[in-house]
Amino acid sequence: MTKEILIATHNEHKKEEIQQILGERYTVTSLTDYHIHDEIVEDGKTFHENALIKAKYCFESTGKPSLGDDSGLVVEALDGRPGIFSARYAGNHDFAKNMARVLEEMKDSENRKAYFITVMCLVDETGEHYFEGRIYGNLTREISGAKGFGYDPIFIPENLGLTFAEMLPEEKNKISHRRKALDQFLDYLNN
Repeated sequence: MTKEILIATHNEHKKEEIQQILGERYTVTSLTDYHIHDEIVEDGKTFHENALIKAKYCFESTGKPSLGDDSGLVVEALDGRPGIFSARYAGNHDFAKNMARVLEEMKDSENRKAYFITVMCLVDETGEHYFEGRIYGNLTREISGAKGFGYDPIFIPENLGLTFAEMLPEEKNKISHRRKALDQFLDYLNN
């Protein structure tokens, strides 16, 4: 018998990626599967708060164990920006504009250190459980690569010579911040 996990997303790609990682012992569903099309307002001040808002909304709407996540790019020289505003830093989910803004703000900075973070929150009948993944690296000075999404074309993970956008999806998914958070989640489920 498989256990269902509801992912607080309409993104079918994210749902499939999580299903592949969790394996056949779990059935991953999404908001679309429940015909829930409301826009969940992410007005938290941290990644943890936003992940909780999404997971709690889904759990309260369906009664199913629900996983919310919030992810973003944190840039040292920009005092942590774009951070929780990563998806709407220069335009709502317009990552060409978002990347252009980051590169413009970083044009005179020698400090290129940054990291991607994913915070996942599981809300179920036992309460709230958090899982966090990070990958550290450096920002490029120009866009490089066409794969991936978001800020992938301007982020090079530590000890690698390629941006996320130059990697095959399966290569990125082995080391990504989301993978690290999901590995912690899987360890929790298996204990």
